[in-house]
Amino acid sequence: MARHLIINADDFGSTDGINRGIVDCHLNGVVTSTSLMVFGAAAGEAAARAADLPRLSIGLHWVGDRPGSEVDTDDPAAVRSELERQLTRFEGLVGRAPDHIDSHHHLHREEQLMPVFEEVAGELGVPLRGGAEIAYIGGFYAQWEWGVTELRHVSVPALQRILEEEVGEGWTELSCHPGYVTPALVSIYASEREAEVQTLTDPRIRTTIDQLGIKLESYATYGGRVR
Repeated sequence: MARHLIINADDFGSTDGINRGIVDCHLNGVVTSTSLMVFGAAAGEAAARAADLPRLSIGLHWVGDRPGSEVDTDDPAAVRSELERQLTRFEGLVGRAPDHIDSHHHLHREEQLMPVFEEVAGELGVPLRGGAEIAYIGGFYAQWEWGVTELRHVSVPALQRILEEEVGEGWTELSCHPGYVTPALVSIYASEREAEVQTLTDPRIRTTIDQLGIKLESYATYGGRVR
């Protein structure tokens, strides 16, 4: 059975620096898909960049904890309403529905919320991160302990190991967080993003993918879908 891999970059639309990092990793590296924060400060700029990148798949990165607009995650109805609002915003920016749905800080995977997201994703006919159909790998991240940076986790050898040992048969998503640090970026995860850019654009990664017989895919091509 073939191995199909989606490499998805989160936080598209957060800042211009993150947008540039994701685009660089798509054009010069192995990123095939991204997730858009539709109310991010650079969401409009991200959508404009994406319009010139037909092979970059785009999904919704739902955010339920924006300062001043936090959603009561114990209220499924409120969560669904906010999800629908962000989907409407996504279509206004991108001009179509998303290729997949995921969420900031994996909020959608909380027990009381997963059914809401599964229902909406099913209505749209798009995959949901963490669903049964696509395995998820989240280990390419430089802070396995909150606030403690270990760049070895996002090094070329680390990603090569993930590709060799964790990408199984069928479909898999590997998430990442590339970007460039700018004054607009207010995050505990900052310089780590530039280290991710270096790894994701390193030609050794593409070589490893080819040698392992892994087929790079996107959420737009999942299951033979055609956008």
